[in-house]
Amino acid sequence: MSDPIRLPSARDVRATLDTASTAEDGASACVVACPPHPQQRGHRGDERLVAISDRLTSAGVDCLRFDYGDWDEGYGELGDTYTAVEWVSERYERVGLTGFSFGGCLTLLAAGGTAVDGSAAATPDLDAVAALAPPSRLNDDLLAVPAMERIDAPATVVYGERDDIADWEPVVQEAERLGWETTALSADHFFVGRAGEVGDAVGGFLLGSL
Repeated sequence: MSDPIRLPSARDVRATLDTASTAEDGASACVVACPPHPQQRGHRGDERLVAISDRLTSAGVDCLRFDYGDWDEGYGELGDTYTAVEWVSERYERVGLTGFSFGGCLTLLAAGGTAVDGSAAATPDLDAVAALAPPSRLNDDLLAVPAMERIDAPATVVYGERDDIADWEPVVQEAERLGWETTALSADHFFVGRAGEVGDAVGGFLLGSL
């Protein structure tokens, strides 16, 4: 089942909560899913996020897919991510965070407690983190690699070996240095025809930690 939600924020942040049909008394865990770049038609209905959500809900974990508020060069979008994580944290015992492309970078930034101005802040209490095809930066302030070292949760990076759009290499190198699990799929940036594999790789990792 999926329910529309408007998250409490000064920005217009809309979301969809996908609930697990297998959880009779309600799920105790939920994953926040960050969409790709909103100026490139990224939205919460992205097929990769839906595939991840389907994998989660089939195994008893809820998923909150959300849309960012008005475009704000990455700064407001990072704030929107924190808003979504806070909403889920108030309602679930265990919380995961994932995202694709632009949303994958936001996932790493938020999980690492990056303040909106790019400085380090308190890290949120997360139980699992999974970034899908994340670029290494959103702008000159918001850099993924410095944030990764501050992440205090099981984490993974899943990427396409033929991805020539996102500069994922620095992120994967840092993930390997930190001892994170990384998964390379034989795919381009958009994982065309491989949404099921994305759901299994990302969703499977999250389920293993939640």
